[in-house]
Amino acid sequence: MNFIVSSSTLLNHLQAVSRVISSKNTLPILDNFLFQLAEKELTITASDLETTLITKVELESATEAGEVAVDAKRLTTILREFPEQPLTFNIDKDSLSVDIVSENGKFSVVGQNADDFPKLPEIKDNATSVSFTSEILNAGVSKTLFAASDDELRPVMTGIYIELSPDNMTFVASDAHKLVRYKRTDVSSENSASFILPQKPASLLKNILQKDDSAVNLQFDEKNAIIEFNGYKLVCRLVEGNYPNYEAVIPKDNPNKLTIDRLDFYNSLRRVSVFSNQASNLIKLSMTANQLTVSAQDIDFSISAHERVKCQFEGDELEIGFKSLFLIEILANLSTADVVMNLSDPTRAGILVPIEKESENEDVLMLLMPMMING
Repeated sequence: MNFIVSSSTLLNHLQAVSRVISSKNTLPILDNFLFQLAEKELTITASDLETTLITKVELESATEAGEVAVDAKRLTTILREFPEQPLTFNIDKDSLSVDIVSENGKFSVVGQNADDFPKLPEIKDNATSVSFTSEILNAGVSKTLFAASDDELRPVMTGIYIELSPDNMTFVASDAHKLVRYKRTDVSSENSASFILPQKPASLLKNILQKDDSAVNLQFDEKNAIIEFNGYKLVCRLVEGNYPNYEAVIPKDNPNKLTIDRLDFYNSLRRVSVFSNQASNLIKLSMTANQLTVSAQDIDFSISAHERVKCQFEGDELEIGFKSLFLIEILANLSTADVVMNLSDPTRAGILVPIEKESENEDVLMLLMPMMING
């Protein structure tokens, strides 16, 4: 079997799917790309058993269908060194030798038997299926992924909880300190269904999804999900378990309302947090009618800082403490010029929402648990 393909086109597709490949694979075959040739189309698959990413490349010409597994690291390393040019791949199906012929030379490697590559899991007939745009999935994953936990002892918290209902689609991530809920009212499902998307496939989606209106098709059952978009197909094993009742931790009655310029608040926090205790990262917010004072101190090193920021504050004067790293991270992931922080008292979570929606169909809520202020 042989085919001709542009070096840069092939490299772009290989680099996209190569992110799946683990550095500590349990099966040697998983260090390879699976090449499947049919007519003028090359299907490339990479997998780590838990997550599989498949892409298709249109070829200039091809003869004889077949499949072979090729060393991923060596192939991507070779292709990076080529200028843009057509490359001819000649593959002997019996000896599994792979010859890459360029304008000026030939490079030979030995492939592996494609039959050793793991088969894709099957999705059940009663799986939930829904279609929406690439922009929606990109926004849902990008706005929530940073809040997911790294605690492997609580695996359900390490992924993004995706919930479908007849009214909307909701993305939720939390590490028990911060929580993000992103709702879209322009996607719905006849029946309510949910699953937990692991962090690795979520990161892959964030890297290769486009912010456009191209179609995404999502299918999932209790164990696996298949997401198809822009010539890619992502198949992943889902996180098993029940996600905690996240609605229960969102305070409903918040009489104190802080409205502030997001960038002013963000930059002030970054400056003042340098003076916070390195272990706790505690930062104190003191609010009055038209002024927010951001302060921090580290008694061990006798350093402190405070800075005033203009704001609008409605409610009783309030002092509350937060972990500065988390608050900075939340503000970095909100995209509007001004944000509103809704608070009830120093012991209950603060809720941050954008003052303007990027889309009339979205609803973003970010929650941060407070820290105790000593003295």
